[in-house]
Amino acid sequence: MYLVSVYFDEKTNKILQRYIDKIATVTGNDFMTANHVPPHLTMSSIEARNVDVLLEAFESLNNKLSSGDIQFVSVGQLLPYVMFVSPVLNEYLINLSKNIYEAFCDIPETTISRYYRPLSWLPHVTLGKKLDRAQLQKAFEVMQDNFAPFTAKVVEIGLAKVNPHEDVMRFSLK
Repeated sequence: MYLVSVYFDEKTNKILQRYIDKIATVTGNDFMTANHVPPHLTMSSIEARNVDVLLEAFESLNNKLSSGDIQFVSVGQLLPYVMFVSPVLNEYLINLSKNIYEAFCDIPETTISRYYRPLSWLPHVTLGKKLDRAQLQKAFEVMQDNFAPFTAKVVEIGLAKVNPHEDVMRFSLK
């Protein structure tokens, strides 16, 4: 599986990493930190036999997409084991999702996850993963005490392998 994700400016990364670190400390679950998963918002999840079939489509996005601002306003859970923050689904994110989907949708022998298709996707940044029930409750308490809505700037896009996370290619957005 491969992910197409967007990444943030330094200020946003610090905010998100602070949340990730607090959750890891309070819950004792260090999945995100131990696996060096950077703060990111996954735009597409693609099953492919190898990364080579995705490179041309990914490279076609270079200089086509622009950076933009999003507002993180909510904390949520994907039961049974994920804690996340979620942005408002604005025009910028909708267009970004559509452009990324269109770049990859016609590649033979690949499948884009139905959970990461335009208008059928929950934009979120994972802060804690593989949390059990008690850890999810602790994570929620941490976020309840620490979260405040904030504006984030999307500045990069990347293609990555998963389990473990490994960047294949990244570039700055114009």
